[in-house]
Amino acid sequence: MRLLLLLLTACTFLLALPSGRIPGQSSSARAREVSASNCPSKGNPGRCPTATSQPSPTHTPTSIPTVTRTPTSIPTATPSAGSDPILVGAGDIASCSSSGDEATSKLLDSIAGTVITLGDNVYDSGTASEFTNCYGPSWGRHKSRTRPAPGNHDYRTSGASGYYNYFGAAAGDASKGYYSYELGAWHIVALNSNISMAAGSAQEQWLRSDLAAHPAKCTLAYWHHPRFSSGSAHGSSTAPQPLWQALYDANADVILAGHEHNYERFAPQDPGGRADTLRGIRQFVVGSGGKSHYGFGTILPTSEMRNADTNGVLKLTLHPTSFDFEFVPEAGKTFTDKGTNVGCH
Repeated sequence: MRLLLLLLTACTFLLALPSGRIPGQSSSARAREVSASNCPSKGNPGRCPTATSQPSPTHTPTSIPTVTRTPTSIPTATPSAGSDPILVGAGDIASCSSSGDEATSKLLDSIAGTVITLGDNVYDSGTASEFTNCYGPSWGRHKSRTRPAPGNHDYRTSGASGYYNYFGAAAGDASKGYYSYELGAWHIVALNSNISMAAGSAQEQWLRSDLAAHPAKCTLAYWHHPRFSSGSAHGSSTAPQPLWQALYDANADVILAGHEHNYERFAPQDPGGRADTLRGIRQFVVGSGGKSHYGFGTILPTSEMRNADTNGVLKLTLHPTSFDFEFVPEAGKTFTDKGTNVGCH
């Protein structure tokens, strides 16, 4: 009987409420609910009210990237305290149409020391854009420790302005392109084989004066065009002969060059290309920076080691009276060449 009375009371209360109203619901909420229920179909959504105004998602157009390499932030190896200095580099390096320079720049990431370039830093014409977009993301990661030399492709831009503007003071006076510096016990000379090298030229006279002012036990010079090469594309050039003679007269020890896109090591020789174990200069052609590969033609008598299919860098450890050399190949290649040259002149 008590249960029946409770049911009758509840029914009476509900019948007293306005039609469809839920206890606790405001009249405004009810109005929104009714409006939503009266909303037309998806065909005319603009007339449908919403409880909360939400901005519709906006799709922002994404700009299409240009063909520009992005440098990878990779820690550079640092030399151990008290170790002898390292000189490492190559020539004929970067191009946006090839990946060889990316492979060789990864070698630099794990080799401490001073980086040198042996000319033709970027293809095809050494423009500012090519330096920024093609050289910068690979070898450019090591720009702060690079001492460059220019090549003929760098001079395809008038006055090699792209080269000089990119490297700044590290490339020397832009009207000359040759300079020297000290590295440990060694005297290092960077020369410019794209301007006059003739006997009596400003560069040749400067070189003789520089060598006289720095009578180091060990001396190394580098530039782009090799005096000696067994390469089939360019071969030997007689133009650097006066520079070779000046270095030989000063008892220099090592010359590095590029231009021929391969690797070649020569026995110590005199400026005429004759073997000379007493005062001869050892020359390396290291045009293996990444652009492409050239083959070999007639092999010169003093050529000791050659390779025409491996990108890589030459690493020199400069001891006070000698040096170690090692050709370091790109990942996936097995060719290497290493040894020790005992005793500077």
